[in-house]
Amino acid sequence: MFSNVVVSALAFLVALGLLISIHEFGHFWVARRVGIKVLRYSIGFGKALYKRTGLVDDTEYVLAAIPLGGYVKMLDEREGEVDAAERHRAFNQQPLWARSAVVAAGPAANILLAIVAYWLVMMIGISGVAPLVGVPEADSAAELAGFQYEDRIVSVNGQQTPTWSDARIALLESSMNASGTVDIEVEDAAGEQLIRQLPVTQEEMLKADGDPVANLGFRTWWPEVEPVFGEVMAGGAAEAAGLLAGDRVLSVNGEPIDSWRTLVDMVQPSAGIPLELVIERQGNRLTRSLVPEPFKAGDVTVGRIGVKESQSAELSGKAQVVVRYPPLEAFGQAVLRTWDMSVLTVRMMGKLLLGQASLDNISGPISIAQYAGQSVSIGVDHYINFIALISISLAVLNLLPIPILDGGHLLFFAVEAVRGRPLSERTQIIGQQVGVALLGGLMFLAFYNDIWRLVQ
Repeated sequence: MFSNVVVSALAFLVALGLLISIHEFGHFWVARRVGIKVLRYSIGFGKALYKRTGLVDDTEYVLAAIPLGGYVKMLDEREGEVDAAERHRAFNQQPLWARSAVVAAGPAANILLAIVAYWLVMMIGISGVAPLVGVPEADSAAELAGFQYEDRIVSVNGQQTPTWSDARIALLESSMNASGTVDIEVEDAAGEQLIRQLPVTQEEMLKADGDPVANLGFRTWWPEVEPVFGEVMAGGAAEAAGLLAGDRVLSVNGEPIDSWRTLVDMVQPSAGIPLELVIERQGNRLTRSLVPEPFKAGDVTVGRIGVKESQSAELSGKAQVVVRYPPLEAFGQAVLRTWDMSVLTVRMMGKLLLGQASLDNISGPISIAQYAGQSVSIGVDHYINFIALISISLAVLNLLPIPILDGGHLLFFAVEAVRGRPLSERTQIIGQQVGVALLGGLMFLAFYNDIWRLVQ
């Protein structure tokens, strides 16, 4: 447990440091290009842990104690007295296009980072789970649409889905539109190409609790294997009941068991509930009673009895896929993926503001750190992919028209372009105060969601 926390924290700090550095470097680089004097380039806020003075303009390069952001301090007459000889290098003295370019450069740098990260991942290859469908939940949208065991999702509304991750994103994008049906191209177990029409509503995908794809009734495919114990784990309920490797389960509480999946479906909802198993051992029928132990799996508690099956290991390769492209095609795919994820992020934020998506979808630094640790544990390809996704989120967040963010400054500049003169200093200060309040509320909600998830 402790090692997982350390890995998550380190992965989060490395990713955050990279994203902030790139974002602030965008501001820094463009400011230098248009002739603005940069006084300080800081990663983090608060007390300086490391500081050095550069050779150009005596710019201070700082690494500060609070790593939740950064800033580029430029010469500006609004923040202090400026020598007449350097007045032309002050930020506030630059033409509107130059000030706008400096402000927009931060989010632009994060978008470029996302493109480079996706390009790298798509060249080296990213592993994923093949979009194979398990047996759909009874009476679910997936069952009503006719999905069958071992259907492979080829595309969603024409968008190719080589992995389950791609399928999830495509389904989420489709749910942003008016409720209706989604055309899903599948290849069934016999290799036949079919179109299944899935009924999707925004409530199922955006506002319901839990996994939105699972809410549609989808299960990830796994090989259907016989209900035979491959291993009985020491200290578990199965060992205590006298069960052995090689035992075949015939029934649970009188219900016939014909596959390992059926056994799992009986055991998982039965935490703390006595079960009577009829098993076959070397041609003999035996009855054993046990009580599944409660086990925390993500946000839910399920029952487990301490057994494993070993047959699926030989078949599980079918559920794995590696997506890889040659360099030129990978670049095009990277640009397309960055665009798609940017649009999806903007649309999701819009749904949140309109109350059409659950505020539970907002995550804070604790959840992001957990995702960072999980991606590192899976592989470097998934960690790079995670960095690309967070970089896009940071770019979009900064472009929101909220005073104090880059988007708020661009909004002020747009008003200045229309009016022909800047807004008054008092108006800008009031706007910044409103922006601080909005960001404070958003941060409070994000931390609340994080802590609530941990408590649950």
